[in-house]
Amino acid sequence: MSKSKDDFDVIIVGGGIIGTATGYYLAKAGQRVLLLEKDYLGAGSTGRCIGGIRAQFSTETTIRVAMESIALFNEMEKEFGFSVEWEASGYLFLAYNQQQKNAFLDVMSLQRKSGLKVTFLNTEQIEKKFPYIAIDDCYGGAWCATDGQADPFFVLKGYMLGIKKLGGTLLTGEEVTAIEYRPNGLFSVHCKSNKTFRSKKILSAAGPDAGDVGKMVGLDLPVEPERHEALITEGVEYIKMPMIVDYRPDGCYFQQRLTGQIIGCYTPEVRVPGKSVDTTFEFLAEMSRRMIRLVPSLENLTVLRQWAGSYTMTPDGNPIVDETSVPGFYVSVAMCGHGFMLGPALGKNMAQFMTTGKWAYDMSEFSFNRNFSSKTEALK
Repeated sequence: MSKSKDDFDVIIVGGGIIGTATGYYLAKAGQRVLLLEKDYLGAGSTGRCIGGIRAQFSTETTIRVAMESIALFNEMEKEFGFSVEWEASGYLFLAYNQQQKNAFLDVMSLQRKSGLKVTFLNTEQIEKKFPYIAIDDCYGGAWCATDGQADPFFVLKGYMLGIKKLGGTLLTGEEVTAIEYRPNGLFSVHCKSNKTFRSKKILSAAGPDAGDVGKMVGLDLPVEPERHEALITEGVEYIKMPMIVDYRPDGCYFQQRLTGQIIGCYTPEVRVPGKSVDTTFEFLAEMSRRMIRLVPSLENLTVLRQWAGSYTMTPDGNPIVDETSVPGFYVSVAMCGHGFMLGPALGKNMAQFMTTGKWAYDMSEFSFNRNFSSKTEALK
């Protein structure tokens, strides 16, 4: 018996990197996929991120997922047929006290054990390799040359076109308002447009709306969005400036895009919970000061634009990627600011899990039922 046009193997709620990547790999596995996005693709966190991609993390699963994602980013031009502006421009984590240096050195042993090529540069090495960085009060930095960057919109485009080519359906402007779970194991997904779709499996990839979508099936997920602001400058000569990460309380992180523009943000000491995407003059002034302190030659650059987006956080700084206590309802949510960099591998692994019931490797670190105080990500 053939399915009606409103029946699907999997319905995905959310059209960012997680939803599109998972939808792409599900479609490659032969699943009939429907992706529902309430606004436009990338309207949530993905389209507001700064494009950094790294594997320098402090827990085994995140390192492994990130390394797999980097391998996938390397293949995207061949996979999609166009460039996503992937560049292995590197990440440099700067230490400003002995305790921070020791912490970087400690986690580097786990990173190297996982196969990541990471090294600690002393101040003389930093000054030689990156002469534009002011090394005042610096104790050195953790450097990984295989970390990098890509353009979020080109990546979304690749996954979107792939889903369509493989027979999947993407609907933008379709806001999910209710999800019913029926005794026959079918979910009915109701949209604001009065359309209803059905499926035996649902994936929430709803980003900042993850908590609201969870409540539709009776789940109280330990997730909380918070505002993060960012800016981008005019373009200058491309010098392959890496992502420079300053973990001081008044630090920041920024990199040079292939366009020559400098893009960056910082994590505010006083967090702003909720889904607000308002911007502030305070951020503009403070981010400029912090960037110039690290790279004085940026002083005369013009800031073209600033904006804000959401990091959706969990108590331990790790995502929730699993089937929930509601059978057939899966989540790949709360990326804690790392969705773009982890998204390709999480999408591929979740698609495998949803179709076979098995993970390619241990993903218990991201499980729905985990103890959220047992293994905290240190390099958030």
